[in-house]
Amino acid sequence: MKIAIAVDHAGMPLLETVVTAVEANGHEAQVVGWSGDYPDIALAVSREILDGDADRGILICGSGAGVAIAASKVTGIRAACAHDHYTAAQCVTHDDVNVLCLGARVVGSNVATDLVDAFVSVDFSNEDRHVRRLGKVALIEREGTHANLDDAAPIASFPGA
Repeated sequence: MKIAIAVDHAGMPLLETVVTAVEANGHEAQVVGWSGDYPDIALAVSREILDGDADRGILICGSGAGVAIAASKVTGIRAACAHDHYTAAQCVTHDDVNVLCLGARVVGSNVATDLVDAFVSVDFSNEDRHVRRLGKVALIEREGTHANLDDAAPIASFPGA
């Protein structure tokens, strides 16, 4: 897998750790840049994924929250902030998350390595219940508050699965 990585000023201390962890898992780390403004890096990684130049992405800011919010605004991006092993793996297997968001002021190098290991070593389960739920998420993404989840049809094969 090719993993696009970007950091803001606060995420810079974890950049080398994350690149090393991605490569240690046999994947290609593609650093797409850094910026003092987290929305810039969220958009850069999102573009890499949506253009097909990366399979997944990792964004690092101070808390992980800002980049998760910004990236999740991009249609087709499912970003999650994770600071524990379970969440870093489960967000992929259950929610088909394609962008992991980390907080460099929250986790150190050892935890960041564990989180990257978990994120890149699992795939979406494609279980019916998860596909059904992601179909509802996609409907919300398309229709916003006007979405009628009772009418949501499950997506047969969710993009990225």
